[in-house]
Amino acid sequence: MVAGLITFGTIFHTRMKIKNGYPLSGAWGQAVYPKTTSEDGERIKLLSQENAQLRAELGSVKDRLANVERIVTDSGYHLTHQIEALRIGETKGEA
Repeated sequence: MVAGLITFGTIFHTRMKIKNGYPLSGAWGQAVYPKTTSEDGERIKLLSQENAQLRAELGSVKDRLANVERIVTDSGYHLTHQIEALRIGETKGEA
């Protein structure tokens, strides 16, 4: 009876590890599951490169956005818009 409980407990424990994605280990501690292949290594390398490219692009976009924010919040920009609004108002009033 005790041997049956130990066997059931071991099977249940292994099943829970597989279900939750934990790696299994063999009799001598070597990794049994999941096994990594050369395809996995290449995929990780490609994803890392793509991640680096996207981070660089995001940095560039952040810099551009900061420049646009600086231009829009610049007091000269508001002054230019007010002058343009007055010009548009003058041309409508003359017509």
